[in-house]
Amino acid sequence: MNAIIKNAEATLVLTTTAIMGGIVRQFAGASLLNELQWVTTDTVDKQLAREWHEWTPPETLPALLQYTSGSTGTPKGVVLTSKNLLQNSALIKRKFEHTSESRVVFWTPPYHDMGLIGGLLQPLYCGIPVTLLSPFSFLQRPLRWLQAISRTRATTSGGPNFAYDLCVQKITPDHKETLDLSSWDLAFCGAEPVRAETLQSFSSAFEQCGFRAQAFYPCYGLAEATLMVSGGEKKSLFVTRTIQATALAKSRVHEVGAGGENAVKVVGCGRAISGQTIKIVNPESLTECSSNEVGEIWVMGSSVASGYWNRPSESQETFNAYLESGEGPFLRTGDLGFLSDGELFVVGRLKDLIIIAGRNIHPQDIELTAERSHPALRPGCGAAFGIERDGEERLVVVNEVERRYRNLEIDKVVRSIRRAVAEEHQTQVHCVVLIKHGSIPKTSSGKIQRYACRSQFLAETLTVINDPVTTDVSGAAVKANSMAEAETQTSA
Repeated sequence: MNAIIKNAEATLVLTTTAIMGGIVRQFAGASLLNELQWVTTDTVDKQLAREWHEWTPPETLPALLQYTSGSTGTPKGVVLTSKNLLQNSALIKRKFEHTSESRVVFWTPPYHDMGLIGGLLQPLYCGIPVTLLSPFSFLQRPLRWLQAISRTRATTSGGPNFAYDLCVQKITPDHKETLDLSSWDLAFCGAEPVRAETLQSFSSAFEQCGFRAQAFYPCYGLAEATLMVSGGEKKSLFVTRTIQATALAKSRVHEVGAGGENAVKVVGCGRAISGQTIKIVNPESLTECSSNEVGEIWVMGSSVASGYWNRPSESQETFNAYLESGEGPFLRTGDLGFLSDGELFVVGRLKDLIIIAGRNIHPQDIELTAERSHPALRPGCGAAFGIERDGEERLVVVNEVERRYRNLEIDKVVRSIRRAVAEEHQTQVHCVVLIKHGSIPKTSSGKIQRYACRSQFLAETLTVINDPVTTDVSGAAVKANSMAEAETQTSA
């Protein structure tokens, strides 16, 4: 919080009397927050409205700072202009096919690009009703989200991939009998890798409630591009490709038959929306990748912001990228993906990529394998990352344990993780750490903060329930006395 206040050069806080006390207590540790001027808008003299004069700002003037989620580092303030906001709002309206009959439900927080641009500005831009839920209300009881859609007859709603998983896990058959999701004709999914299995399991689980698989709308976007970059056609079944995992580890795309050995299914996030250009680029040579190569996703268009507030060097690096051919400037997203027949497939983050013995390992794939290896492991609450040892990268897996498993056979869980990762990814896990329920670092939108988790691992500040377990040169398990020792022990 202090870092954002300092970077934004904020001087004023707008709030209400009802919530001011709670905010002050909640952020007591944010010393700079207490130094700002606080204004409770419900106590402002209404007579001041008579002094208001309409003002039309230049389109290029900064309209707001949209801070990134901080999933791979310190949050940065993206400078958005009125032109950025109007352009992206128009594109979203067109792709979502919003009309005067549309109804929206949102629970993602308004300090996240999905919640701000999609949940607040899009309904205002279109002049349509929106029902807003607290993200905490959703996380505490996912049923509330679907109840709001059912009650308001909402047509548009959505969230990150984990939100759909949470509904499948937490909503009971009795609750499903009370839901009517037949009005929901656009269920967007973005902000993190979209999994075909998640979409299929949600469709099957809520088909009895009137939900249709054709409503799913995988899309791609980021704060630096205001919000939306790509999306498909409404009411069309989402696109998938089945590719070879070993080829993907070498940044290659090789399609295989469904159910084939070493196959993974990836979900398309649509095509570049009007006014945007997407390129897949080799981040080292700065040349455009071929259709069978994975590279960094670069974006050009009128929705792309001008840069980061008070961060000139990072702005230059991120927003002024040029291809080796001279074409540009592009926004470097830091995301990895490929294009197939114009369809964008996102496979991971460049900064999160783990490279072991020359193979590219995507952490979300390891995390999914690990969490499925034992019922005690909490879904969507694990992190995989690399640590360096003698100039080589080693794999670490951290995962929360479900609260109900009080008498856990830790060694059995650790062996399950190791075996599953070895079988599915032909990779040995150097260290396994099991942590308490609700303690893994996440962003406000629910993304796993792998960088923060890695930092806590090395600083020995994770809330662990087991000694970190590494492997010796023979592959046998060895308990380390500390996180630091876990990094320095030898692994096969």
